[in-house]
Amino acid sequence: MSDQELFYLLALLKVDGVGDIMAKKLLTHCGNAESVFKTKMNQIAAIDGVGSVLLKNLKDKIIFEKANRELEFIKSNEVNVSFFQDENYPDRLKHCIDSPVLIFSSGNINLKNKKIISIVGTRQITSYGTEFCKKLIEDLAPLDPVIVSGFAYGVDIVAHQLAMENNLQTIGVIAHGLNQIYPKTHKKYVAKMEENGGFMTEFWSSSNPDKENFVRRNRIVAGMTEATIVIESADKGGSLITANLANDYNRDVFAVPGRVTDKYSQGCNNLIKTQKANVLTNAADLIYILNWDVKNAAKSVQKQLFVELEPEEQKVYDFLLKNGKELLDFIALQCDLPIYKISGILLNMELKEVIRPLPGKLFEAI
Repeated sequence: MSDQELFYLLALLKVDGVGDIMAKKLLTHCGNAESVFKTKMNQIAAIDGVGSVLLKNLKDKIIFEKANRELEFIKSNEVNVSFFQDENYPDRLKHCIDSPVLIFSSGNINLKNKKIISIVGTRQITSYGTEFCKKLIEDLAPLDPVIVSGFAYGVDIVAHQLAMENNLQTIGVIAHGLNQIYPKTHKKYVAKMEENGGFMTEFWSSSNPDKENFVRRNRIVAGMTEATIVIESADKGGSLITANLANDYNRDVFAVPGRVTDKYSQGCNNLIKTQKANVLTNAADLIYILNWDVKNAAKSVQKQLFVELEPEEQKVYDFLLKNGKELLDFIALQCDLPIYKISGILLNMELKEVIRPLPGKLFEAI
């Protein structure tokens, strides 16, 4: 995109009364942002939703001064800019009617041919939530997913940290401009995140982390990903807004169940109870519902001559070796293991290439 094209896009987005949906209407009608300002007002007035106030605001010269200042910031800080029709714009987000016209980013973000999931939840994450998140990301690591979150306290920063520990690309979608970090205590994570991943925002350098910005930010978290995972949440909170947005965008939603007496499991339990989220007890649940290809992922893990199995894995392997193809439920019954646990065990064994799944929830030893 040329500087001139970007300048007029920035100016258009700064017009009072022009949001993302209206901007897309104007761009479709006029062809590009520059033409919006050069098209006769009576033709602009014919566009659905355009009124006299908006026509007046399009003539405001101050918007060009603001656009020029932001363009200078973008150029001097080498900010990456993605237009909603560009190839480098998050593919799934393109299909959301209210997606941002422009996204600004920093770091080394690569979303091409990637599995992308968001992990969200309470800012008051418990040890239960931390341990679940740790196991989930470790088990998903061989499939090389991109982990998206909001870079906030609690679940967000834990997910980012664990992604980095497992050498996964991670993206923080922030609710302010790229000229600042919020919360400031997370500044220590910035450099490492930008090495393999980075930050995305729709907000200009003049934007502060105001409360309403976080709600707007959540639609990017939900819209750009294949699935949204809620680790822990009280009965109200931003992560539930993200989950509802993901449902609106026809994305898969997963929630980690917890005890009914636990404050930060109430939101997750309610999502499951109202059928707004799938139950997530381990990585295998997500892989199965999203239909991710575990076989190809296993090939990326170096096959060892002598595979070390955990005691429970060895028990399952010996059973399958003796009995041949068996159903998941029957394996759990004969090996005296709960269903929720056998799914994770079988997934790990698939990744170790000692068993393989067959149609109809059958498994056999290799």
